[in-house]
Amino acid sequence: MRQTTSDRENLGIIIVDHGSRRAESNDLLLEVVELFRQTAGYKIVEPAHMELVEPSIAQAFQKCVGQGATRIVVHPYFLSPGRHWHEDIPRLAQEAAANHPGITHLVTAPLGLHPLMAKVMQERIETCLAHCEEGAPICEVCTEESSCQLRGQ
Repeated sequence: MRQTTSDRENLGIIIVDHGSRRAESNDLLLEVVELFRQTAGYKIVEPAHMELVEPSIAQAFQKCVGQGATRIVVHPYFLSPGRHWHEDIPRLAQEAAANHPGITHLVTAPLGLHPLMAKVMQERIETCLAHCEEGAPICEVCTEESSCQLRGQ
């Protein structure tokens, strides 16, 4: 189903992850949201963490509505379905929607099994192997803090 420009302008997207005590994990969601915003062309895209840190789903919902969203899609940035996708995220989204009468919402499936995921995995594996074979000290995946997992450094 193709969306009109008007539909896209009034559509809010919330990309929600689990939330972490580690700032770098939470910061990654901000990068994911920005990348999605730029590549998908949606005007209203907000991050949310299911628990532990803010912004919450309710806060992201409020921000979307404040930017003019009349319909909100909540996308779990999770690899696999589970309790959070089946129960927690729909419940939190419903609670947020209850504060905004007339705003419709839906929760999508998590990333899950998709042919592009296999391509991403292949690319990551081949990049890591190439860096190790070439003896590069640090690649874009490894950092000073995590170091190379393949070489055990």
